[in-house]
Amino acid sequence: MPSTLPDGRPAPSDGALSAEAVERARSASLSLYVHVPFCTVRCGYCDFNTYTARDLAPALGVSGASRETYAAAAIAEVRFARRVLADLEQPVSTVFFGGGTPTLLPPTDLAAVVAAVGAEFGLSPDAEVTTESNPDSVGPAELDALRAGGVNRVSFGMQSADPGVLSVLDRTHDPARVPSVVRWAREAGFEQVSLDLIYGTPGEPLDSWRRSVETALAMDPDHVSAYALIIEAGTALARRVRRGEIAAPDDDDMADKYELADELMSSAGLGWYEVSNWARDDAARCRHNVAYWTGASWWGVGPGAHSHVGGVRWWNVKHPAAYAERIARGISPAQAREELDDEPRRVERVLLETRIADGLPVDVLDDHGLAAVAGLVADGLLDGDAAARGRVVPTLRGRLLADAVVRALLPA
Repeated sequence: MPSTLPDGRPAPSDGALSAEAVERARSASLSLYVHVPFCTVRCGYCDFNTYTARDLAPALGVSGASRETYAAAAIAEVRFARRVLADLEQPVSTVFFGGGTPTLLPPTDLAAVVAAVGAEFGLSPDAEVTTESNPDSVGPAELDALRAGGVNRVSFGMQSADPGVLSVLDRTHDPARVPSVVRWAREAGFEQVSLDLIYGTPGEPLDSWRRSVETALAMDPDHVSAYALIIEAGTALARRVRRGEIAAPDDDDMADKYELADELMSSAGLGWYEVSNWARDDAARCRHNVAYWTGASWWGVGPGAHSHVGGVRWWNVKHPAAYAERIARGISPAQAREELDDEPRRVERVLLETRIADGLPVDVLDDHGLAAVAGLVADGLLDGDAAARGRVVPTLRGRLLADAVVRALLPA
């Protein structure tokens, strides 16, 4: 796969961070993301750094490039991270296994990574440990083992309750299985269960989307993510759109579906806390994602994973074989890095914190942004009461037009 990572600057082989970056990181929480790049089937809309066994066939003899050896490579990077961050004393507050399909690895492998994080950094007493999962990749035994191994939050990729929609997306699970895996997760003792949905699939009627949201809510999840389908360049779905086999998503249709989702979620007692995320209460928010949105520090483990510690951002080499080779040599798997100055960090805060219900402090804005607030309130895009309290919080209409809000708040 061709790399789409930014150029950045060369990363040192020892991964060392400046004293200034380490000092900045002391004031933030520390999270850890583990990218598991394996999938049984590559979905047509997906542009994530994932691989099927067929994709990896030439590299399967490389230790760390296969499912069977991957956990050991990930644990080696956790230990490398501890050496780089030796001067940080805070324990890890959240761990997130994403992918790919993390639960294609045996539960014992994920538990071993959790144990390594605990041994190297320590886990905070209330640590949130999440794994993503396809509904057809786990059963009761696997969920029991994951919970026993320290995973306490699970996010199932439901996407839709409509078999036709799932077919367009190249999703292979049976939607009738989702209520079962949610029940099994509850029985296993998971503290939080989340469901992921996608709206705007070509050919998806509004009534079908309504049924998907209502079906998800009937399972009484603690958390729901609902993402607009984006046709990413280079994907199988993009090629189908280009050939005229299916229509591109329609913006008005997407807006109708978002508004319907928000209405149904609110009626079911789930409140939005980020443009695409709803939670039963504050405790059910995904704290790992909140760490991203609020500029905390996190170390990304695995091929293609991104990290951000104290204003330094870096990204690992993409291919599992190249990643495993660097890990085996005991050097940083980072392909490149960048250190953000004050202004880029401020701009990123505006980009991210205007998307969350807690909002952006007004004093983060420059003169241009401050001058724009009153007009955005008058246009119904920002909450006037929140603005009076010194916070920039989007209204429902503002969430629909989030990019326009950000453009208005930042200089051209």
